[in-house]
Amino acid sequence: MKDKKKPDTVRSRKSGLASSTQRFLPVAEIRNNTILLKNGGMRAVLAIEALNFNLKSEVEQQGIIAGYGAFLNTITFPLQIVVRSTRTNIDEYLSQVRTIGEKHENELLRQQTLNYASFMQKLIEVADIMQKRFYVIVPVDRSVRKHTIMEQFFEWLHPDDTASHATARSKEFALGSKQLTERVELVSSGLTNVGLHVKRLSTRDLIELLYQIYNPKTAQNQKLPKDVDQLKLEKNAL
Repeated sequence: MKDKKKPDTVRSRKSGLASSTQRFLPVAEIRNNTILLKNGGMRAVLAIEALNFNLKSEVEQQGIIAGYGAFLNTITFPLQIVVRSTRTNIDEYLSQVRTIGEKHENELLRQQTLNYASFMQKLIEVADIMQKRFYVIVPVDRSVRKHTIMEQFFEWLHPDDTASHATARSKEFALGSKQLTERVELVSSGLTNVGLHVKRLSTRDLIELLYQIYNPKTAQNQKLPKDVDQLKLEKNAL
């Protein structure tokens, strides 16, 4: 009887440990354009469109620097600036070009359009063109007390999200979301005055961003559906 139970115990232990890598990530859930962390923290992500500083006149450059300095002086909370370099992906654009080319009745235009699509695809593959995206992460942390070394050690041993953590997040979401929105508006206003275009990432944008970060190779070939309702938001989705 003991020999029969042992394989079942080992199998269940292995399946539990290897169920998902999500248990080791700090992200608990994503909703209302907000990332909720397991420790109760909340994060909003702002996408920033860069401007070409070198093309500005000297007066404009001085104005941008002065405006950015004034913006930093108004911030009373920490900010994180992330610059993400990714390989340029124009598969959707090339697919549209090929579709248009196939519809051409003129054989010469059809061939030139398809050749252009093939040329652009080879150029991207050979040149390995990279594009940079800029993000500003705006935080709200509800936990004031710093954890001791022992508490951090036990959190590392047991990284799973718990029902008590989820309940606490739901209770504090309204208050934290209001504070986060105020901070987002302050940051957006300050960066807009500098001349930057600011956009807060939506729920789907956040899911897609994390999906691309944690699954860089898979994300190149397997795209997420455009409809948020079609996305599966289980813990193993990331």
